[in-house]
Amino acid sequence: MATLESNYESIAQGRHGDPFKILGPHSAIKNWTVRSWQPQARAMELVDANDEVLVKMQRVHGDGLFEARLPLPIVSYRLRLYENDHSYIIEDPYRFASPFGDLDRHLMREGKLRNLADKLGAHVTELDGVKGVHFAVWAPAASRVSVIGLFNGWDGRRHPMRRHPTGGVWDIFIPGLGAGDYYKYEILDSNGKLLPLKADPFARQMEQAPGNASIVHDDDYQWQDADWISNRCNSSTLDQPMSIYEVHLGSWRRQADGNQVLSYRELASSLVSYVKDMGYTHVELLPVSEHPFEGSWGYQPVGLFAPTSRFGNPEDFKFFVDGCHQQGIGVIMDWVPAHFPRDDFGLGQFDGTHLYEHADPRQGAHPDWGTLIFNFGRPEVSNYLIANALFWVEEYHIDALRVDAVASMLYLDYSRARGEWIPNQYGGNENLEAVAFLRLMNEQVHASGAVTMAEESTAWPGVSHPVYTGGLDAR
Repeated sequence: MATLESNYESIAQGRHGDPFKILGPHSAIKNWTVRSWQPQARAMELVDANDEVLVKMQRVHGDGLFEARLPLPIVSYRLRLYENDHSYIIEDPYRFASPFGDLDRHLMREGKLRNLADKLGAHVTELDGVKGVHFAVWAPAASRVSVIGLFNGWDGRRHPMRRHPTGGVWDIFIPGLGAGDYYKYEILDSNGKLLPLKADPFARQMEQAPGNASIVHDDDYQWQDADWISNRCNSSTLDQPMSIYEVHLGSWRRQADGNQVLSYRELASSLVSYVKDMGYTHVELLPVSEHPFEGSWGYQPVGLFAPTSRFGNPEDFKFFVDGCHQQGIGVIMDWVPAHFPRDDFGLGQFDGTHLYEHADPRQGAHPDWGTLIFNFGRPEVSNYLIANALFWVEEYHIDALRVDAVASMLYLDYSRARGEWIPNQYGGNENLEAVAFLRLMNEQVHASGAVTMAEESTAWPGVSHPVYTGGLDAR
């Protein structure tokens, strides 16, 4: 059993796998103990709601671990830090219980947590009357995960997260943070090796390339398309004629001065007017998810939940979609669940293991594109992708998803020679896990009021036939 001193040392080194067992408030036989790791502080005090000193904290480790003992239980307190020639008061992140519950973890393990995007990622919230941001990330093989940013000097020792053993989710509530804060995840693999810093898989806003930090996002955009959404839910797009204008937003038109791309808000005027004047019923956007490589035109996305910052922020993109709807134009978005790039800050080997992708390159790597393939048979990965599809439909009012590269998902031997692929359980080349994923995704997207379209270049039978007839679609 680890001694208290060895636990202190693990905290100081940023290697403790369960910091909530050491930091924050803890009951003992005769007293309560509060510990806090603040390497930048020269002294600390425990204060009450009126900022009155409850007790001075003692330094129990030379690198900045402080401890206070009290004779009575303590429910609410704050920390006063003395740093150089000034002092300030903060809330203790380690006194807050996790809002990520047992049912959430259970449903996530089964791949059935429909509101996954509301549970994982960074969310501005309030706990026990304190405002801050709740962070949660899935990294089951990690030995430690921390949130880092300007707010803690990008120091992974400062905010190590709580691990939930069942499900592999890590979370922490950090008081005082809010929209606009930049952050990343610092992860140690199962052997304690530091991995490349990771962007949040659920980040709703990301730094524009070449930067790759995630950004806490919170908005109160007021939609003006209620009539459009109501009509969409009460009628079928498939029963109406469609004329689609496909466009890459960065290439359509440039500003006259400086050759700069148009913003989402500028496109809401110029592009929407053009599409309407030309008699189109829908505009189809090449992928708008955040992507580091401009030359991919969005087809190698890293931030699946973040509209690319090249043209503005998430509210600006909502303004564009809203503008389309107010002019009677539907919005189709190219959606890319078939593969993802190998960028170090992305999903590849996220926790030091092949978490989102297959481990075997015969299943987990695209030979043509140099990208990785999602493990559609892993419930949490399927849940992640379906949650993303629903996110664009429900959060951004997207009317239809055009699913990219479906053929590469359906065939295990897609662009592979003999010996370069693994047959399914029946010896065939059909990717049964991808088929199951597509059917489930279609059922849920259609139930949300949107439709899907497939880019499928082979003779796969029933691509657009209903699931109940053996097809892939849900219409």
